[in-house]
This record gives sequence, structure tokens and C-alpha cells, in this order.
Amino acid sequence: MLDWITNTIANLGHLGIALLMFAENLFPPIPSELIMPLAGFTASSGQLSLPLVILAGLLGTLVGALPWYYGGRYFGTEKLQRWAATYGRYLGIRPADIEKADRWFDTHGHWVVLFGRLIPGVRTLISAPAGSCGMPLGPFLFYSAIGSTLWCALLAGAGYVLGENYRQVETWIAPLSKIALGLLVVGGIAFILYQRRLRKRNAV
Repeated sequence: MLDWITNTIANLGHLGIALLMFAENLFPPIPSELIMPLAGFTASSGQLSLPLVILAGLLGTLVGALPWYYGGRYFGTEKLQRWAATYGRYLGIRPADIEKADRWFDTHGHWVVLFGRLIPGVRTLISAPAGSCGMPLGPFLFYSAIGSTLWCALLAGAGYVLGENYRQVETWIAPLSKIALGLLVVGGIAFILYQRRLRKRNAV
């Protein structure tokens, strides 16, 4: 897979990055943790522009998120889970993955679209419950763009700084994603408690 990603970026440049990130959002086994650091490393050698690398990654991510969003909007979570049970193994997707993303969205609301873009395993499939829960396209793209810009900038920037050691980013992502997940859970709990306290205060 590394050779394919390397050749795509070498031959197509910024367009190749956008296409790879588009594919990464459709097929989760394709790792953005490898695509964007490699793109950042390529930019450090002067072959690409780092800002355009980040922009290409962002555009590919947003376009790649739309099929899952509209899939959730028109088919619903249950039908997507049945589809994943039949065909998901070809894309590395399980019904439990869709259920997990749906549960996250129900618990944390629209903010999970933003923060979910920073967590591997959630960042791709969070688009489906956003669609099935009727989140408007404008806010969906807005929150997705913020989270995806941070994600792409973090990975590409790390690859730019690390140079030939860009593959170390993959080993760092797991603990960082757990930290992000913890912060999201804590923030979600704090928000829920705040809303309950506010409702009780208004009821008095």
C-alpha cells in the first residue's frame, strides 16, 4: 500500500493527495496516518506546497464524507448496518462500527462531527449518523471542515518536520487518539451535566 500511495502522490501531486484522502474516507483501511505525513515529507523536499497539501487533504476528506452522509440520510442506520453485515468486510467496515458512530452522535451531538474527525476509526463513519439524524448539510460540512483541517495539518506538519522519519507518525497516532477520545468523553459529560443544571434552574 505504501508504494501505491507514494506513486500516486509522486505522479499526481496535490490532486493525488485529494484523491487518496477521498478514497480513505470511503474505505477506512486506507490510512490517512500514512497519506498526509508522506505528503508533508514530500513538501519538505520542495516538490509540493505544504498549505496546498493540507488544502488537498481537506477537500478530499470533505468530498469523501458525502457518500456516507447521504447514505445515512436516505437509508438510515439500520439499513446501513445490514449493508455492512453483507458487504462491509470488503471495505473493512463492521455493523458495530456504524453502531458505535451512531451512539457517539446521539450522545455528543453535532460537536462529535468536529472532534470525531480527529479519532481514527470514528472519523470516517461519523458521517453516516450525521446524515441519518438529519443534521443539515451546511453545519455538517462546517464542523467537518474544522476537524479535518486540524487533522490534515497535524499529520502533514508532522511529516514535514520529521522528514524521512515520517512513518513514526503512525506509532504516535494511537495514544494521541485515545487522549482526544478521553477529552471528548469528558467534554460531553460536562456538557450534559451543564444542560441538566440549566434546565433545573429554569424550572424553578
